[in-house]
Amino acid sequence: MRYLIAAWLQVVVLSGAGAVQEDLTGWKLMWSDEFEGRSIDLKKWSPCERGKSDWNDTMTSDPKCYALRNGVLELRGFVNRDRGKDPSEYLTGGLTSEGKFDFTYGKVVIRAKFKSARGAWPALWMLGAKGGWPHNGEIDLMEHLNFDDKVYQTVHSNWANNVDKAKTIPKGTTAPIKRDDFNEYGVEWDEEKLVFTVNGGRTLTYPRVPEKGAEQWPFNQPFYFILSMQIGGNWVGKPDPKDYPASMTVDWVRVYQREPAAKGK
Repeated sequence: MRYLIAAWLQVVVLSGAGAVQEDLTGWKLMWSDEFEGRSIDLKKWSPCERGKSDWNDTMTSDPKCYALRNGVLELRGFVNRDRGKDPSEYLTGGLTSEGKFDFTYGKVVIRAKFKSARGAWPALWMLGAKGGWPHNGEIDLMEHLNFDDKVYQTVHSNWANNVDKAKTIPKGTTAPIKRDDFNEYGVEWDEEKLVFTVNGGRTLTYPRVPEKGAEQWPFNQPFYFILSMQIGGNWVGKPDPKDYPASMTVDWVRVYQREPAAKGK
């Protein structure tokens, strides 16, 4: 199923309204991908492999599901017209930085937009590099469903998913967006909390609660990125083939870390 990834072609450029500027006072850029090259940077990314979970059961490295041109990455979702070659009803593109880039603590901002469809489920998220899910932790900067005018931002861990049945600490929220425009999705992450943002505005703070132990706070280890354009699943529902192709366009991914405090202050 794997193709020659370095030959992925660039065919589409999309533009959209600018988002509100994130406050970067006190932050220094430490890693980014501006998607300005002629091909996907394989030192930073690998294609998501197909699996049995709802989020990856249509993934492929087929080059038609990826485009890079004029400073944007496009991850696409198609109806599969050649089921003899690949039995999946739909084909989608996704990238992961697993094994190539991860980090602990900082500020993440990702600028992205969608071409929506019934059953489309684009997502920008992070997974803990150590341990199995959900014990390793998951940070969802953005998940979008169907034609919604909102996105979901969520924290997952074994404690949040399976222990805190009463939801004593809110683990997720929704935020309105201009669905057809670029929006900026972010999280500020330190030893004590996760603060989610959309277009520079705070949407959710998830705190560390020391007395709850490590199960409540697996967010003290390196995390890596997943950018996924998925189709179908129990949550998003059944896709409508008339709506496709669909896509998620990513302008950039940026990671910042705190500026060191000046000596004597």
